Amino acid sequence: MDPTLIAIAILTLVLLSALLFEWYLHQQSLHSIPIRVHVNGTRGKSSVTRLIAAGLRAGGLSTLGKTTGSDPRILDLYGKDRKIVRLRSASIGEQIHFLRYFSKFKPQAVVLECMAVQPQLQWVTEHLIVKSTHSVITNARMDHIEEMGYKLEDIAKSLSNTVPFKGRVFTAEVAMLPVFQQVAHERGSEIHPVTGEMVKFEEMQGFTYIEHQENVALALEVCQALGVDRETALNGMRHATPDPGALKIWYLTQDNRTVSFVIAFAANDPDSTLNIWHKIKNYPGLEYDKVAVFLNTRSDRISRTSQLLELVLKDIKPDFLIVRGDSLDRYKKDYFDKMSWPIQTFAENTNPAKVAEALVTFPDKTLLYGIGNIVGSGFDILDEARKFKRAL
Repeated sequence: MDPTLIAIAILTLVLLSALLFEWYLHQQSLHSIPIRVHVNGTRGKSSVTRLIAAGLRAGGLSTLGKTTGSDPRILDLYGKDRKIVRLRSASIGEQIHFLRYFSKFKPQAVVLECMAVQPQLQWVTEHLIVKSTHSVITNARMDHIEEMGYKLEDIAKSLSNTVPFKGRVFTAEVAMLPVFQQVAHERGSEIHPVTGEMVKFEEMQGFTYIEHQENVALALEVCQALGVDRETALNGMRHATPDPGALKIWYLTQDNRTVSFVIAFAANDPDSTLNIWHKIKNYPGLEYDKVAVFLNTRSDRISRTSQLLELVLKDIKPDFLIVRGDSLDRYKKDYFDKMSWPIQTFAENTNPAKVAEALVTFPDKTLLYGIGNIVGSGFDILDEARKFKRAL
């Protein structure tokens, strides 16, 4: 027999054996974690992951969590953040690594934010890696359209890849709810629709940042389904560490002028950005005379930048606009030339300190709405802007 064929056959057997052994170890990891919550959706995944983990922990369940959003973190058994430092680009394979790592602590529950975008990878993450007992789909919005589709129904179908077989599904999505209901029915799973109205205004008091009622409603429903009473879970959520990209307001001061800086970069699709604008412009206690928008863009999200500029032009209509990004001239004809307010632009490689200084040059009592993206330079700009933050 040809020695080369023998070598190939032996190598193939070794590889298959290694794969089977890895598969066995992964199944052991899953079996040691009785509750596995998988959080998917367009917006709010990181926040909902944190809220659920905090609620379960407050109810006495040993719980570990992992977020993958603007700044990936491990949420340890005590609710503290542990920053994830990646030596290479993100991959769904890291979920296998973390589940095995988590299983060593023998937790009663893990709460994982879905890190897959492409439909087929969402399916693999859920059905081959996580195999959730409880699935959350926060909502379906027009984002990541290149990967998931140019219609809202296509995006919903993509997100439904994380609906488990014979599990429980929780969602705050309204328009695309029938899509999730159909998939849940086909897979023998229960579906639990949730709305923000299920949480009273007074229950939202006590958070150190601006949280969305539908996020809290989702987290409460999951916690209650797992045996944690509402008040206990809610109290735990109020004391949870917010995601670095959470919606918040900073009051920036300089030369006796105050700018109310609304940090909404995590809501980087147009629908979410507009919804937050409607919420924040009438926010209790927020007083302002002028409106400014700071749009921080990404060079690999040209269509998203166009969508956000369209929103600024037609819906927000601010008194001032600052845009930071690469090759901004491409937006001049369709957007900048049609705007009647002052526009200041910064190249992508501008020193973050210089951009931050521009954020405090507006008149006193200006509401500054920060939108777009926070990854990378966004964090650097916020670090510089923090120097102007007024202590409350």
